[in-house]
Amino acid sequence: MKPIALSDILNYRFLSNLRFSPDGERAAFVVATADEENNAYEQRLWLYEQGRVRQLTDLGKEGRFQWLDENRLLFPAVRSAKEKKRAEAGEEFTSFYVLDLRGGEALPFLSLPVAVGGFRVLDEGHLALTVTVDKSRPQPWLATEEEKKDAAKEKEENKDYEVFDETPFWFNGDGVVNGKRDQLLIAEIETGKLSALTQAPEELLGFTVLGDEVFFASNVRGAKQSLLGFSLRACNWKTGGTRQLLRREDLSFAALEAVGEELWIFASETRRYGLNENSWVYALDPRGGELRLLRREEYCLYNSTGSDCRLGGGRQWAAQDGSLYHLTTREGSCVLYRMDPDGSDTPVLTREGSIDAFDLHGDRLLLIGLYDMRPQELYECRLGEEPRRVSDLNGEAIRDRYIARPEALHLQSRGLEIEGWVLKPMDFDPAKRYPAVLDIHGGPKTVYGPLFYHEMQVWAGLGYFVFFCNPKGSDGRDNEFADIRGKYGTVDYENIMDFTDAVLEAYPQIDPERVCETGGSYGGFMTNWIIGHTDRFCCAASQRSISNWLSFWGVSDIGPFFTPDQNAGDLYRSPEKLWERSPLKYAAAVKTPTLFIHSDEDYRCPLEQGLQMYSALIDRGVETRLCLFHGENHELSRSGKPKHRLRRLKEITDWFEKHAK
Repeated sequence: MKPIALSDILNYRFLSNLRFSPDGERAAFVVATADEENNAYEQRLWLYEQGRVRQLTDLGKEGRFQWLDENRLLFPAVRSAKEKKRAEAGEEFTSFYVLDLRGGEALPFLSLPVAVGGFRVLDEGHLALTVTVDKSRPQPWLATEEEKKDAAKEKEENKDYEVFDETPFWFNGDGVVNGKRDQLLIAEIETGKLSALTQAPEELLGFTVLGDEVFFASNVRGAKQSLLGFSLRACNWKTGGTRQLLRREDLSFAALEAVGEELWIFASETRRYGLNENSWVYALDPRGGELRLLRREEYCLYNSTGSDCRLGGGRQWAAQDGSLYHLTTREGSCVLYRMDPDGSDTPVLTREGSIDAFDLHGDRLLLIGLYDMRPQELYECRLGEEPRRVSDLNGEAIRDRYIARPEALHLQSRGLEIEGWVLKPMDFDPAKRYPAVLDIHGGPKTVYGPLFYHEMQVWAGLGYFVFFCNPKGSDGRDNEFADIRGKYGTVDYENIMDFTDAVLEAYPQIDPERVCETGGSYGGFMTNWIIGHTDRFCCAASQRSISNWLSFWGVSDIGPFFTPDQNAGDLYRSPEKLWERSPLKYAAAVKTPTLFIHSDEDYRCPLEQGLQMYSALIDRGVETRLCLFHGENHELSRSGKPKHRLRRLKEITDWFEKHAK
C-alpha cells in the first residue's frame, strides 16, 4: 500500500452540475480533470443511464448544460475555428450547441452577442439568461457596428487604467467589478432577439420560474452596496407583460424558489446575528397577497463542508410535490432535508459525509457524494433508502493507497461541546512518536468533517497525525453557535487550544514539540492570531489570511460590511475594537517560524494582509517565508491552476518537514 502522493490530486475526477432529464430516464453531469501540461482544467459532459455512466463529449470545454428536452442537451462552447478567432479577439458572444443522445455530433444551435453566465430553458422557444454589463452601456447587444467600434477603441485606450466610483470595486474571482451589474434577459431561440428584464444600475439577485412567468429579485445599487432591500417582479415571457409583486427594505435577500404554487423567498433581517444569520423562509402567493413567514430557520440551507476535492457546484435544493428538498450542514456533514408547506423540516438522508449536489425525480434521488473517505462519486437511491454508489470514476486514483480514517473526538470547552477528528499516520505504531498538524478551516462559518481531504491525506501518508475541529463560529449548528461577532481570537481560540490539548492527551504518540499548525482565510487569521499568543507550535503556515482589520476594511471586497459586522465596531467610532482583534497588534510576541501563502488576485483577503504580517516577522527576526502566486485568487487551494496547487501544497509540506522532522 502506498501513501497518497502530493501529485495524486492531478488524477482525481471532480463531479458537478447533476441534472435528471425531464422524463427522469437518464441524468447528465459534468466531470472535470486536471490538465497539467496546459495548467488548466478540462470539463466534459457525462451521462448516467440504466445504471451506468459514460462520457458524452471530449472537447474539454463543456462545463455547463441544460436539458432542452428528454433527448437533447444544450450547452455553450467555442468549437469552430471562427468562434475561436472571435474569442481570441476579445469579442463577447455565446455559441450554444445541441447534442442529441439518439445519435450524431453536437450541432450549432444558437449564437448570441452576449457573454452568458447562467441560462435556463423556459420552453421550446425561449431561454432565460444572466449576463454582466457595465452600467454605462446597459444593453450592449443593441449597439450599432459604429458604436461597437467606438467601445472597443475606448477599451483599448483605457486598458492601462481603472477608475473606481463605488464599492465593492473588485470582487474575488471576478476581478474589477466597479460599474458592473448582473442582468436577466429573455432570448427568443428562433430570432436571437434579447429582452432585458432588469436594467443597470439595477442588480439581479436571483430568479425562478413558475408557469409562464419568470419571477426575479433585484435591487438598485449605488456608490455603496446595500445588503438590505430588494424588489420582486414577474414577467410573462410569452406576452412580455411585467408586474411588481413586492418591495422590502428590511430583508437581506439570499435566494428564490418556486415551490408548488407559491414562491419561497430565503432572506434574513440580520438583526439578531448579523450578516451570518441563517435565512428564514418566507412564502408568497404570486397571484397577490402578503409575504408570510413560513419557517424561522436556525440552520443553514446549503452545503458548507470543507474539502479540496471539488470543482464546480450543483443543485442545492429541488422543489417537488409542494415541498422543498434541500441540503443543510449539520455538525460535520451535509445532509438532505424536506421542508413542507406547513413550515416543518424533516430529515431525508443523513448519512455521514457530504452531498455536494443532487437531483430528484419522483422518488428517485441522484447525488454527487463525498462518502466513505473517498473522492466524489455518483450515488443513487429511492427516497427513504440508503444511497448506493453507481460510479467508480475515482477508484483507480485511490487504489492501493493508504487513506487515514477520521476518529471523532468530543470535548467540553468553555461551556461548549466541540467536535473534531484525528487522522492517524500511515503504518501507525503505538510505540513510536510522531509529528502532527493542526488544520483550521476558513469561514469562520464553515465546517470540517469526516470527508476526503487531499492535503490532510498527504500529511498522514508522510507520517503525521492530522487533527481538526469546529470551534465556536463554525457552521453546522444553530445561529447562536455560529455567532462570534466581536469575539474573534477569544472563545474560538480557546476552543482550538483546548482541542489541541485533548488530542495530545488522547494520542500520547504525538510529540508535543513537533506539532505544526496551518489554516486558510479565517484559518489564516487564526494562524496569525495563534503565533502572536503562543509559541507551542514548532512552525505555522498562514494562508490567504487577515492580519489587520483596519486595512482589511478598505481593501477587501467584503471589507466595508464584513469588518464592522464581525468586529462589533467600525473604523470611525471604535477603531480600537478593530485593532484589538488584529493579529498584527501582537506580532512583537511571535517566535514561531511561519510560512505565508498568498495570491495577488485575492480580493477577499488581499495580499497586503499577508505582507503586513510577513514584514513584521522579518522586522522581529523571526524565521519566515512568503510564497506569492501570480494570477490566483482566494480559491487557490480549491480551484487554482493545477501546477499552482501542487506548488502551494509542496511549500507547506516542505515547511513542515523542515521544522517537524
